[in-house]
Amino acid sequence: MSTPYLTGHYTPHVDEITVRDLAVDGHLPPELTGRLVRNGHNPKPGVTPAHWFKGSGMVHGIRLRDGRAEWYRNRWVRTPALDGAPYMADGGPDLTASTAGTHVIEHAGRLLALCEANLPFELTAELDTVGAYDFGGKLTTAMTAHPKSDPVTGELHFFGSSPFPPFLTYHVATADGEIRFSQEVPGATASLKHDFAVTERYVVFVEGSVTFDPAETSGIPYGWSDAQASRIGVMPRGRGGAEKIRWFAIEPGNMLHAANAYEDRDGRVVVEGPVVDREGFRLSWNWWTGRPGRGTEPVSRSLTRRWTVDLAAGRVGESVIDDLTVEFPTINDERLGREHRYQYAVSFPDERGVGGYGVVKYDRVTGGRQLRPVGDGRLPGEAVFVPAAGATAEDHGYLLTVVGDLKEDASRLLVLDATDLAKAPVATVHLPRRVVAGIHGSWIADA
Repeated sequence: MSTPYLTGHYTPHVDEITVRDLAVDGHLPPELTGRLVRNGHNPKPGVTPAHWFKGSGMVHGIRLRDGRAEWYRNRWVRTPALDGAPYMADGGPDLTASTAGTHVIEHAGRLLALCEANLPFELTAELDTVGAYDFGGKLTTAMTAHPKSDPVTGELHFFGSSPFPPFLTYHVATADGEIRFSQEVPGATASLKHDFAVTERYVVFVEGSVTFDPAETSGIPYGWSDAQASRIGVMPRGRGGAEKIRWFAIEPGNMLHAANAYEDRDGRVVVEGPVVDREGFRLSWNWWTGRPGRGTEPVSRSLTRRWTVDLAAGRVGESVIDDLTVEFPTINDERLGREHRYQYAVSFPDERGVGGYGVVKYDRVTGGRQLRPVGDGRLPGEAVFVPAAGATAEDHGYLLTVVGDLKEDASRLLVLDATDLAKAPVATVHLPRRVVAGIHGSWIADA
């Protein structure tokens, strides 16, 4: 039986390459001066991990400048785990034995490859590995793969989670990269916390129905539990806020990625993100582990849900706001923590095979949804928003997505007009190989 995360769009590369002067159709806007860097799982030749997420991280970079695509390169993140070092050592977890394959961000001039069970790994601008980074010795927990950079203060908000106490530790780093404070969050459990959200005044954690399961044999010790209470924790931002966290019950489910959170005009905390139910988690997990009874896609029954937390009344309103199977939600990050109108995602066929791959745009004011299919045999990656020069509207900018094509065994970087996904691509960059379908990435502007 084939392993789904090592076949088709997910077939790993066996080498590292650098190719310069890539062909471009259309016109690359001058404000696209920087690097699109994307991360994903790519085990070395001969290695078959027992779980998709156990595959070693490989970063892919595309350098754009002055209307040209200067280079493409791919590099493994050279952590101890790449050479087989175990996560659990005699003295406990080795936070440097990371796959470093989930995300890649830039903060305070450092490019960091992330995996939620470990320390970040610093990379050079050319994607070579520098080594594990612990914020000058101040980070002693793992670091989430989904930190949040406040667009106003420049602070980096993140957390470390563990299946063992302390289950959750919250950190804030300054804009220049110094950890300002760290605090344990009381009342947290071993529930899987892959992502979280921040608003102008609050930090929001979502504990779902997936929690630590020591009987799980894939190397990722989590599983669905009907006994695990699903809830949202809302705590004030700032030093000492953890002691004031409040937990609110929600319907069972599991959210991997938050689109955004904000405070509405009535002071309620609104959170959105794709959520799976028990069957969706079962189908997805079996795909991630290559077991029978799996779905045909890495995400199944993943529907966008909205929670509205009324802090004054002590209750939560909850609804599924769309019937499209989506994942990897993104926004214009200048709206992070503030009310946003537009959000984007990647669509997948549902568990019955209905629908297809595409890039989605939601208008939260009109309730409209625009879907751009990418064609048969093609899979788009996470759509990263980049503002246009002099932008005056929230969606005035570009969506950058790497689209793999199985028929041509090739990939392209599409630059889409975020104001209207029906328009022809602003530019298409032809990449020198089919890029393995990955997870998350970032646009890192030169400015």
